[in-house]
Amino acid sequence: MKYLLKISLLALVLTSCQTKTKTESTVIEDVKASDITTSIYPDNVTKVFNAHGGIDNWNSMRTLSFTMTKPNGKEVTTTNLKTRAERIETPTYAMGFDGETLWVNEKGGEAYKGNARFYKGLMMYFYAMPFILGDSGIIYEETTSLTFEGKTYPGILISYESGVGESPDDQYILYYDDTTGKMAWLAYTVTFGKDEKSTDFRYIRYDDWQTINGLILPKSISWYKYEDKVPTEKRNTLVFEDIQLTNEAPDQSLFAKPESAKIID
Repeated sequence: MKYLLKISLLALVLTSCQTKTKTESTVIEDVKASDITTSIYPDNVTKVFNAHGGIDNWNSMRTLSFTMTKPNGKEVTTTNLKTRAERIETPTYAMGFDGETLWVNEKGGEAYKGNARFYKGLMMYFYAMPFILGDSGIIYEETTSLTFEGKTYPGILISYESGVGESPDDQYILYYDDTTGKMAWLAYTVTFGKDEKSTDFRYIRYDDWQTINGLILPKSISWYKYEDKVPTEKRNTLVFEDIQLTNEAPDQSLFAKPESAKIID
């Protein structure tokens, strides 16, 4: 992701007048993360951030770590929130990204069978909702609401400027509770390795929250089956444990490539 903050003066004027729904992006030079305030976001996006403890509080954090229990054991993910350096530690492999080099270190002779470039940052993005949608290079638009079990949730369509991230054609829809402002659903497409946008949105429900350092973040998230672009029934739930969220930066050596690791091109 790019770290210079991108917004449009025109979009700010339109948002303040509440006459348009789309927020465009352009460059404002030399803006540090610590200078970011909620005023740069559309009102509905700010409403969601505020309901979860505030984007400014989130931007003060530097280290995020969490554990997930997978079929092959515990998977521990640690991320430098400023550089997006990451280390994923499992019983059968370790995967890391130091900001430039992506690597995988196999353990016990068992070959790594995943797609490291696709998986890098993936679970951190899902966990860090809704704040991850405050990154630079994002375009916000209002979109059709989602109705589930008789309740309607307004939607915010998230898309990316060209060249942002590994999959700039990915799209997300954040659905939120209009009364509380809290995030309720995430719809997302998968375009990694493809040359065009997708209209096949998958659905994750966010309805199990916990407070960490004043921020309301997921305790668990649930994927749902879907038909005709609407979620139907729960498919599976992933629980996050041992959450560590601090304003102290992690030791960069954590992300360094071991001699035995393979570099992923």
